[in-house]
Amino acid sequence: MSDLLVDGLWHGPITDQHIHLDRGNRFLAAVDEFTRCGGTGLMLVHKPGFSSDLPTDRAGYEQVYAETLAMAEDVKQAYGITVGVVLGPHPVAWHHQMESLGLARSTELHLEAVDLALEHIEEGTAHCLGEVGRPHYPVSEEAWSAANEMLLEIMQSAAGAGTSIQLHVEDNGDATYAELAELATKANLPLSRTIRHYAPANVSGDFTHGLACTVSVGSGSVQALCASHASAGAYWGMETDYLDDPRRPGAVLGPKTIPKRTNELCRALLKPENEGGYGMEVSEVEELMLNIHSRWPSELYGVEF
Repeated sequence: MSDLLVDGLWHGPITDQHIHLDRGNRFLAAVDEFTRCGGTGLMLVHKPGFSSDLPTDRAGYEQVYAETLAMAEDVKQAYGITVGVVLGPHPVAWHHQMESLGLARSTELHLEAVDLALEHIEEGTAHCLGEVGRPHYPVSEEAWSAANEMLLEIMQSAAGAGTSIQLHVEDNGDATYAELAELATKANLPLSRTIRHYAPANVSGDFTHGLACTVSVGSGSVQALCASHASAGAYWGMETDYLDDPRRPGAVLGPKTIPKRTNELCRALLKPENEGGYGMEVSEVEELMLNIHSRWPSELYGVEF
């Protein structure tokens, strides 16, 4: 009998592939909550300071990236868990700065920040480019066109660096995936390393068009994952997109969510078909959980989860 999956409870690795932390907010308390529930690894994503001044030059980005890297080290030292780092300039920051800096300078700064993140990835202090992408809300035709031109250039840079990329994009179902797949193909960026963050829970290949994804595992996600996982076309994982922002407590998922949803998924997959479940064997579910929480993220980020 497996010692990783006992009575529907998963005792193996549990990874949150997209979480933000803020030293001025809950920070280590949020990590404590995650680990107490069984969490063993996370991808710490750079959090832009929308509430304060955004960087206006390369030195400014170096400073804010340094803080993200320092927090990652603090988490590893305090809890001994696996921590990978996702560095990059947020596309909403680019759009916000268009007003003050103008389109040309805002775009130039954004690409400078991408180059700096790639330097950290090459050095091994960071492990993925992101979250980059395009605004998730309606913008002018000029801004939308510029965002896509810039995203193609960013994807080309990621391809040249041989790194994975986490994408912040709008939610327009499989149409978004199709557009991203087209851009990635143009950029020679492998679809399997092109990761749609905050993804819907449909992980079927027909829906994802071959892209990897990190699913926002909110209420109702387990049923959709159960229905689509067998036809998944690429790597997929789980994320909270936890913001560590007390002003937006319900905007995203809390640190306990990934362990909770993991066990819900295990129970649903193990439940006999005649009782409304999927009737999978313990060994099959164990393999899937190891893929989701260890093998696939290790492959994507070059970090052993």
